[in-house]
Order: sequence, then structure tokens, then C-alpha cells
Amino acid sequence: MTKMKNKGLLWRRKTFRQAIRMELREHRSSFIVFYILRLLVIVALVRQAMLHNYESVFLCALTLLLLYVPSWVQVKLRIELPPPLEITVLCFIFAAEILGEINAFYVVIPCWDTILHTLNGFLAAAVGFSLVAVLNNNERLTFDLSPFYMAVVAFCFSMTIGVLWEFFEFGMDTFFHTDMQKDTIVNAIYSVSLDPTNSNKVVALTGITDTAVNGKSLGLGGYLDIGLIDTMQDLLVNFVGATVFAVIGFFYAKGKGKKPSPATDFIPSIKAEDRDFLRQARAEDDADQPNK
Repeated sequence: MTKMKNKGLLWRRKTFRQAIRMELREHRSSFIVFYILRLLVIVALVRQAMLHNYESVFLCALTLLLLYVPSWVQVKLRIELPPPLEITVLCFIFAAEILGEINAFYVVIPCWDTILHTLNGFLAAAVGFSLVAVLNNNERLTFDLSPFYMAVVAFCFSMTIGVLWEFFEFGMDTFFHTDMQKDTIVNAIYSVSLDPTNSNKVVALTGITDTAVNGKSLGLGGYLDIGLIDTMQDLLVNFVGATVFAVIGFFYAKGKGKKPSPATDFIPSIKAEDRDFLRQARAEDDADQPNK
């Protein structure tokens, strides 16, 4: 019995891998981008291994797995991702992990984190909009949601994802002593904690040019804000990205998807039967093994 279960499991894994390969080759543009990025990640992995940076090696290995996520989602959930959306997701993964973390773009390029959080807000809104659109277009359900409601749901979904990510960053910094919430140098502090009378009056310290800890200057040219400004900036640009797509999605829904719209390239849809590669892989395998 166990032997038969193991055989069935191996068969399912084989057909799933075959479906993933078919999915990767479906769109030429995303296929080319996927393999270029995968090659670059492998090169980075080998380089980091030679430098004995094993944490970076782990990030490279994680990135290789993440690059397969769009194809996995399409095969497993039978969802069709438009090539522009798939390419954007692939580039986002590479930009965040390889360029941002390993090549230190988050530090070298000050606006790198801002760019990615804005893009994340846009993509998350697209996902949220798609979830509602799929339900709204399902003939078996009685939903008839207005374009405005769909836009609001997309916006709220994106902002929720953004907030949860900031919770994750805070948790990592608190419990694992990382620095995901990047610090900011400021030259002024406004705080009631500095009020000696404890009367809730704001005391201003302006023109700060240096900070000393235990009598030792940090040489920062100002005061070190720990994470708060970075978090608020991330949420603000997430808000911008979410708002942009919510507006685009509103007009897309208002035209019922029949008018040309930028949203078309970023809204997933349910796969057609002739694009269900998992079903095709299983059918081909059954045909090859009639006596199985």
C-alpha cells in the first residue's frame, strides 16, 4: 500500500514538473526573462559561495525558488498571468533579493527601497482587484459589484499587504536584530519626552549635527532615527502605488474590460481549458502509461 502511495506521489510530482516546464514556455517574452534572471542568480550564488558568504548563498537559493512562484501559481491555481505582470514580478524578485540585499542597492541607491515599495503597492492592488474581478465574472455567483467598490477593495488589499510587510520587518529587527527598517539621519527632534515639567509640551532640538553614545561620537552628521521614517515612507509610497492601480482598475471595470486599458496587462484571469497545462501533462502521462 505504501509502495503504491509513493508511486502515485512520484507520478504527481513528475506531471507537475512537466506542467511547470510547459507553463514556462507558454510566453516567449517571460520565458526569456526567466532564464536570463535565473542565470544571473546562479552566477551570483557561485560567486557568493566562493567568497564564503553563506547567508548570501541562502538568499540566492531562495531567489531561485521564488522565480518559479509565478509559474507555480499559474499551474496549481489555474490562473493566467499576463506576460507584463509575470515579467514585472520576476524582475521585482530579482531587484529585491539580488540587487537590493546582496549587491546592497538598498544602501548604495537611496531611492531603491522606495521604488520597490511603490511597485509592490501597484502589484498588490492588481492582485486584490483580480480576486474581486474573478468573483464578479463568475456565472455561478450572484456578485454584481460596482467599479468603485472593486477599486476600493483593490486599494485596501494593497495597503493591508503593505502593513503586514512592515509588521514582518519590525519583527525581524526586534527578534533577529536585522536592519530591515532602515535608519534615517535627521537634524531635528520634536518630543514631549524632553519636557522637564512633564506637562506634555513639545520640546524642539534643532540643528543637530552629531550624536554621541556612551560619550563616543557616531559621526553621522545628525540624529539617528531608528526605522520610523523608513516605515512611514514605505507605507506612503505603497499608498501611491495602490491608488494608481485603483484608479486604473476603476476605469477598466467601468468599461467592463472591453476598452483598451493599462490594467489589462496586470490583471490575472482564470485559465482557459486549452491552457490548463497540469491537466494536459496528466493526460499525456496517462496516454504513455495505459496499463498504469
